[in-house]
Amino acid sequence: MLAAIAGKLAEQGERLLLVSEDEAQLASLDRILWEEGGKTSFLAHGIEGQGRDADQPVLLSTRMIAANSARNVALADGSWRAAALDYERAFMLFDDSTIAGAREAWKSLGDTEGVERHYWAREEGKWVQKA
Repeated sequence: MLAAIAGKLAEQGERLLLVSEDEAQLASLDRILWEEGGKTSFLAHGIEGQGRDADQPVLLSTRMIAANSARNVALADGSWRAAALDYERAFMLFDDSTIAGAREAWKSLGDTEGVERHYWAREEGKWVQKA
């Protein structure tokens, strides 16, 4: 799913900051972006600090600082950060181990002015908007 989001944003000329505090997860996501992005087309990306951060359409980082001038952020580790509200779009990715925090973030964002929430789930191999 992450490669699909990054790919769609790239098609629109947008940039993405991909954040996880877990460096091992970032390494795994780096590998996934190379493998999944390569199925349809090259998906350029880089890890913060490895060079040319400002030029990366997709920048993987442990910090909420968009050195690539991204207006979109994906929180890959399932942890909500209030700084995500500084971006035009924020994607919060979560799994079974982080779903409680995702539910809490969903509820609290419902009271936040100017925030439009959407929830997508995978059903029978397809992404379906649930809310």
